[in-house]
Amino acid sequence: MKIGALISGGKDSLFAAYKASKEHDLACLISIKSKNPESYMFHTPNIHLVELQAKAMDIPLILWETEGVKEEELNDLKQAIEIAKEKYRIEGLVSGAIKSNYQKERVDRICKELGLKSIAPLWQTNEKMYLTELIKNFHVIITAIAADGLNKEMLGQRIGITFWDRMQSLNVSPIGEGGEFESFVLECPLFKKKIKIEEFEIVTENEHIGQYLVKKAKIVQKD
Repeated sequence: MKIGALISGGKDSLFAAYKASKEHDLACLISIKSKNPESYMFHTPNIHLVELQAKAMDIPLILWETEGVKEEELNDLKQAIEIAKEKYRIEGLVSGAIKSNYQKERVDRICKELGLKSIAPLWQTNEKMYLTELIKNFHVIITAIAADGLNKEMLGQRIGITFWDRMQSLNVSPIGEGGEFESFVLECPLFKKKIKIEEFEIVTENEHIGQYLVKKAKIVQKD
């Protein structure tokens, strides 16, 4: 089955696409660029870099903008998916939903309206098993923090083997399901090449809230 994947640049959406691609033909990527950093539906830190990820995968990308108004932004999402269905003949749509009923219900509804199968490989997954497989196969860095216990030294750091225990000790969700942190994928099995960051800026609001903003990045050959 030909499928499209909703991607944000972060770990969950790309891992879900990776899992689904093992059984289906990943024909295109769909990403929504929200002008509202507090969007209920869409990840915003470094969203511009999804274009680089798409090039690294050599998979076409539909990049759609939205004002990010709650519920109204769903119309923009639906338009982007409609384009994917028409242009790439997709029959299913992958999302990285894990626990958010708000997001999954809305993606499911749009898929039903468009006659597409909604695919959520990570839905209600075992978090520790997921993180273990992610760390083994993906190079993921932290690009935003927003929780007590987290600090700016984490920004730009790779999610590694000690991450689960560290987050547990801080009483923070190890997968960031509540928005405690955001991530960006530099390399994974879907990528034919990898992404190298050349320039970045760290911006903080206080000790526990901040972002790692990528100013310049490029695609390079995998090792």
